[in-house]
Order: sequence, then structure tokens, then C-alpha cells
Amino acid sequence: MLLNLHKKQWSHGMTLNSFNAHCSSNQLAVGKMLRLAESYTKSVQEEQSLSADQLKTRHVGKQDPKRHLESTVEEVMGNNIVQTLGTAVDEQAL
Repeated sequence: MLLNLHKKQWSHGMTLNSFNAHCSSNQLAVGKMLRLAESYTKSVQEEQSLSADQLKTRHVGKQDPKRHLESTVEEVMGNNIVQTLGTAVDEQAL
């Protein structure tokens, strides 16, 4: 019985974040995506002037903007889909 004390309940996935918290997290994510898109554009422009050997070691010790941009977009889209579906279910249930 004590092992089940910290488990999430089945209804945990249906709880919604407050609109203000969700809106502010979306704004922060869009700002982050803007910075990452700018750095990715800059990275692509730099690739054109580098040789094959320089391209191999270009990202060593640096953040890959393309990978981080993809993960941020997937995270934001997932959060928005869950929030939208949760709102639709709540609306139909009430």
C-alpha cells in the first residue's frame, strides 16, 4: 500500500495548466525558437564557406542549433496539443 503512495492517479493526465502559465511558457518557447532559428541560419551560412575537414569539427563543444530547435518545437507542439485536447474534453464533459 505504501508503494502506491507516490503514483500518479489516472486523472493526472487530464489536468490542465492555467491559461496564464501556458501562455507564458509558449511566449518563452517562441523566443527561444527565434534565437535558435537565427543561430541555425547563421550556422548554415557559415557551412558554405568551410572546407570538408572544418565541417567535421565545426560543432565540437558547441550547441547544435538544429537539434535544439527540433526538440523545442516538438515539446511546444506536444504541450499545445495536450492543452487543446484537455480543454475540448473538459468542454464536452461539462
